[in-house]
Amino acid sequence: MCRMSYLNTENIARSKGGVEYHPLKPFLPEGAKVLFLGSFPPQRKRWCIDFFYPNWINDHWRIEGEVFFGDRNHFVNQEEKCFKLDEIVRHLESRGIAFFDTATAVRRLKDNASDKFLEVVEPTDIAALVSQLPHLRAIVTTGEKATQTICASLGIEEVPKVGASVALPQRGSGEGTLLWRLPSSSRAYPLSFEKKVEAYRKMFDAVLR
Repeated sequence: MCRMSYLNTENIARSKGGVEYHPLKPFLPEGAKVLFLGSFPPQRKRWCIDFFYPNWINDHWRIEGEVFFGDRNHFVNQEEKCFKLDEIVRHLESRGIAFFDTATAVRRLKDNASDKFLEVVEPTDIAALVSQLPHLRAIVTTGEKATQTICASLGIEEVPKVGASVALPQRGSGEGTLLWRLPSSSRAYPLSFEKKVEAYRKMFDAVLR
């Protein structure tokens, strides 16, 4: 159940000279209302699944398990020390939750997963990404680097505080889209698991109602 893959093998082959191109394809289920935009995946040696938030000690999938199923281990395969990717994908498709990142190419200035040491070489064309999601109601960032990158890309002057949202420029005559900033699911972020769940639940309740 940890074998499914969303790798972008062409981009992996392009990565050289210290520049890494995004190793995953955008995950954009039909009817998506929420788009999570992180900064960039960690190094492959830290992955346990070929998907977004692949680090075993990152709590994103535990948070979603707790929010939607009341069980932080709903998506956890403890025996293989990986996440249940097939169940994750079914969940995301049924709820309308999409994923990608704010950078398509980066340089790592240090040999670790910290956003502080990521140099963005090519930012993601966020407008083009959003244009593929006509039902989108919220873009969600979970880190300072991703938030700064998207605000610069979309010309947003009011950077949201953690746990808050701001309105994005409206597309056409439809309902406006919000930019939500949530606490990082990294265990290095100084907030309890319970408080993170509370913040994520607030966003999901507002957007997926």
